[in-house]
Amino acid sequence: MIDVAAAVILRPDGSFLMARRPAGKLYAGYWEFPGGKIEPGEAPAAAIARELHEELGIDIGAACPWITRVFEYPHGTVHLRFFRIFDWKHEPHAREGQGIGWKTLDALVSGPMLPANAPVLASLALPWEYAVTDAARRGVAAMLAHLERRLKAGLRLIQVREPDLPEPESFTRQVIELAHRHGAKVLTKTPQPAADGVHFTAAQLMTLKQKPKQGLAAASCHSREELEHAMRLELDFAVLGPVKDKAAIGWARFAEMIEGTALPVYAIGGLTRADLDEARRAGAHGLAMIRGAWR
Repeated sequence: MIDVAAAVILRPDGSFLMARRPAGKLYAGYWEFPGGKIEPGEAPAAAIARELHEELGIDIGAACPWITRVFEYPHGTVHLRFFRIFDWKHEPHAREGQGIGWKTLDALVSGPMLPANAPVLASLALPWEYAVTDAARRGVAAMLAHLERRLKAGLRLIQVREPDLPEPESFTRQVIELAHRHGAKVLTKTPQPAADGVHFTAAQLMTLKQKPKQGLAAASCHSREELEHAMRLELDFAVLGPVKDKAAIGWARFAEMIEGTALPVYAIGGLTRADLDEARRAGAHGLAMIRGAWR
């Protein structure tokens, strides 16, 4: 097993830095996320800070743990620990003969990409905010007005969760229609023809035998066992909490529970946008919010 730390260096506009392996190295010419081997006894966060200084001449702020991938190459099995980097000093520049470039999901690299890195792009496409509807408490008309306001401001991922709303089918259809007009995706609790995926409860998750073939698939989790099952099914993401609500697990326990997960995990439970930086430092992909999304 080859232990590797890799960095997704993100600018505010959503672009990210990729590097092209230089001539003379294995897989020369292939694109990858920058990083390198973790030395024996070296902490992964320290390894990525060292590698980025050596490769790109930058000094990073917080190295936010993200997802892990295990991939079998002909030369060995690689365990990739991905970090997201939002803050650094100096302009990145190639110091080891590699090519580098800022890329976006809409304008990816021209040329081959290392197989272990390619699936990471699907996770990278997930927005930082996952908003959960609250129509039963706010009222349908008010909820739709809040939703339209947030969609115009850039909200792109929504879950319709209305266990206490009488006859929620009409509301669900309106949410989907409104979201799709703004290019946003909607997950529902049960499969819907026009929805973009399904969000399973923890109980549903543990009875699930395979991931649905169409659309996004996500699940609520409250334990490492549930997260492990979500990973076995290769779900697109999970939601874990509560972090700050009643029976809160707190950030330290959250970080411990998601360490080494292969899928993005959103934090939930009494959170607002002000918690985003702390959530990222704990390893969360972003925030799932009910009340906090509509304030």
